[in-house]
Amino acid sequence: MTATATDLVTTLRQLREALRETELPLQLPGADDSRRARDEMLDQLDDYVLPRLAQIEAPLLTVVGGSTGAGKSTLVNTLVGTRVSETGVLRPTTRSPVLVHNPADVGWFDTGRILPELARTTGATADPGALQLVSSDSVPVGLAILDAPDIDSVERRNRALASQLLAAADLWLFVTSAARYADQVPWDFLKTAADRSAALAVVLDRTRPEAVEEVAGDLARLLTDRGLRDALLFTVTEGVVDAEGLLPAESVARIRDWLQSLAADANARAAVVKQTLDGAVRSLAGRTRVVADAVAAQEEMTARLHRSVDAAYQEAVTRVDEASADGTLLRGEVLARWQEFVGTGELLKSLESRIGWLRDRITGVLRGRPQQAEQVTVAVESGLESLILEHAESAAERAVASWRSSEAGQRLVEESERDLGRASRDFRAKAERAVRDWQQDVLEMVRSEGADKRSTARFLAFGVNGLSVALMVVVFAHTAGVTGAEAGIAGGSALIGQKLLEAVFGDQAVRRLAATARRDLRGRVEALLDTERERFRNVLGQVAVSDTEQRLRAAADRIDGSGSVLPAEAGR
Repeated sequence: MTATATDLVTTLRQLREALRETELPLQLPGADDSRRARDEMLDQLDDYVLPRLAQIEAPLLTVVGGSTGAGKSTLVNTLVGTRVSETGVLRPTTRSPVLVHNPADVGWFDTGRILPELARTTGATADPGALQLVSSDSVPVGLAILDAPDIDSVERRNRALASQLLAAADLWLFVTSAARYADQVPWDFLKTAADRSAALAVVLDRTRPEAVEEVAGDLARLLTDRGLRDALLFTVTEGVVDAEGLLPAESVARIRDWLQSLAADANARAAVVKQTLDGAVRSLAGRTRVVADAVAAQEEMTARLHRSVDAAYQEAVTRVDEASADGTLLRGEVLARWQEFVGTGELLKSLESRIGWLRDRITGVLRGRPQQAEQVTVAVESGLESLILEHAESAAERAVASWRSSEAGQRLVEESERDLGRASRDFRAKAERAVRDWQQDVLEMVRSEGADKRSTARFLAFGVNGLSVALMVVVFAHTAGVTGAEAGIAGGSALIGQKLLEAVFGDQAVRRLAATARRDLRGRVEALLDTERERFRNVLGQVAVSDTEQRLRAAADRIDGSGSVLPAEAGR
């Protein structure tokens, strides 16, 4: 093997590994075709291209394929001169492929050199996963004939096997009949032969003698129109089969003579192998790029699905952040408990008329008790939990709606074992724990900040709990985003809390404490919602697309630049 051929084999093996690692799990337009192309290329590499490159001198494998009822098995039996493949009126007749070879060539076929996935047997079998080997002296050395299942079989596995076998052929002997030659399925296969420049001969079988000229002429025209001008065309007239199921020997004489001449001429055999092998390798480059494009599409869809989830949960974080800073939480139960704690009515009157008094008067006006501070804490906890849960539910709904807008995402939602459209069942408990932990941190911040002030009258009057709930209220009206009458209530409540804190710690310390508490709350909300987002990431992680696009494209480029697979004198 030349250095160039060795380099090509290395490239093809690298391509095979990249194809094996290529997963196309998302249901995108054309994904089924791309998966099928990947599988077909793997089969062809293992069944034909790599074995043939490794052993150019192996016998010429002629695969006889065609439509249901075209007479393939009868043709094979007649060419061999004895019944080696079952015939009959029940379809499909050929379920297990039959390979007929000269006894001297058995070593080429009784191992996994070609079609390694098929088990070898020497007895008749209906197992489509087995390759029946038949030894016959009537087949010349250097030639083997394989009878394949119908390309249009009613059984899907038979159709797939027929495609696989034809892709493993050095030479296609394609059999059709006067009744079937215009069918679409045969032409789909013949188009594949044209696209891959495969060596091809077509047999027009079961044709009445008086119709041979007309039908053969029409078939020849169709072959020319479809880029198969160079395909040999044989005709076999309809005739009576004998007790062994064989046609008269003279009806297939031209085909037999042609095959025997190929077997006897090493140069002719080499030319057939070169044509088909060159075509198969060249076609791999183009088909590889199609699969690479499919990988790129899968990667883009995966990124899109990730982005939609990230956007949904980032929006949830933003909305919680805004709602916990614009005074929204200073309503209802939280506001009522806070007013009870600080005696808001009298303080607000003071605020309206004589703001400058507030720092000095607030100690005397405050009438809160420890239990009232605890009630504010409970109300804050409940309000924050409800807020976070509401936006966690909304984020899940938005993420699922985005996924359902594509078939790939829809499939992931339907196949997921989790109800992705709702927050997790344990999310409420997690939210409760996160809010309580935040409140505890706020309490610790106040306690730490007031370490040297615990003996002062103001600190003692407000208490750690009272000062901590005041800090929470300041955090919740950070932006004063509410409008109308609520603005005055929320803003006034926050201002009372701020002045209360300033009376103990001073204005700079209060701003620092509020900023720290706010960052802490946002961080906890982000972490909490990130656990929800992780459910979607896990679903995508289970269908992770392999990162093989660049390897596939590189292999295709190297194949295109490799020149001819075989030198012109190969086989001489």
